Amino acid sequence: MITQTALRDRSLLGLKELSRGEIESILNRAAHWEAQKEKLAPVLESRFVANMFFENSTRTRFSFEMAEKRLGAQVLNFTAAASSVEKGESIYDTVRTLESMGIDAGVIRLKPAGVLQQLAQKVNVPLVNAGDGNNEHPTQALLDLYTMRKAFGELKGLRVSIIGDILHSRVARSNLWALQKFGADVRFCAPQTMQAPELAEHAPYVGLEEALDADVVMMLRVQLERHQHGLITSAEDYREHYGLTEERASRLKPSTIIMHPAPVNRNVEVDDAVVESEASRIFPQMANGVPIRMAVMERAMKL
Repeated sequence: MITQTALRDRSLLGLKELSRGEIESILNRAAHWEAQKEKLAPVLESRFVANMFFENSTRTRFSFEMAEKRLGAQVLNFTAAASSVEKGESIYDTVRTLESMGIDAGVIRLKPAGVLQQLAQKVNVPLVNAGDGNNEHPTQALLDLYTMRKAFGELKGLRVSIIGDILHSRVARSNLWALQKFGADVRFCAPQTMQAPELAEHAPYVGLEEALDADVVMMLRVQLERHQHGLITSAEDYREHYGLTEERASRLKPSTIIMHPAPVNRNVEVDDAVVESEASRIFPQMANGVPIRMAVMERAMKL
């Protein structure tokens, strides 16, 4: 019988505390699932998973659901807007309710940072972080690493520039913690108002021209809904100073790949033609999310 501690150890709350060996194991298992050519593999048959999204999501939610169903799991999809959370039920009570109904794991996305870690200590099923506040987004970073490894063979020595709203980005944080475990050189580039000062000791902030001299240029979504808070004056202004325009993309090294966690504000952080260019890995990233999440859910639930 699996102990409660062992079940909790199957959780994936973030990559900062996850070892390089554990990350590598997930990447390797994802390669196994990708090689199955999208065949159904019912290794999680009779297992139940609840996708609990307390924050809006499209790509991440569908990617998890596709991964779970390909593994044969029974999937319960939960959205806060259509639940008792709208009536005042707490996130904790919602998770405990689903746990008591017999789920074997929960995938959770929520806005407040730190809540997921508290939940994981109070429930006895593995929890998988699908994005919590501006803390971490581990499966996004795992699929990013997987994409880079497919392009370059290994991660050690890669120069990776992450450009955009670092301050609010859980993607930037998870990528930073994971990439550095593999010996990659991570650098940030952001307007002053979008920098996270506490991350400067882990990766330097550089100007845009220096950032573009990289093996991987990862653009982050400009959160247009934050315009009213004065982070940027306009989408056009951001594109002019920090966007990956066609002209800037033409100056990248021929081997450089372009990435973005999506959704993309086309012609703001990345020009439309650049999204569709040969160097872009934006849509392959999305495809890679399925085998990565298959590996993560198998790790969480397989008996």
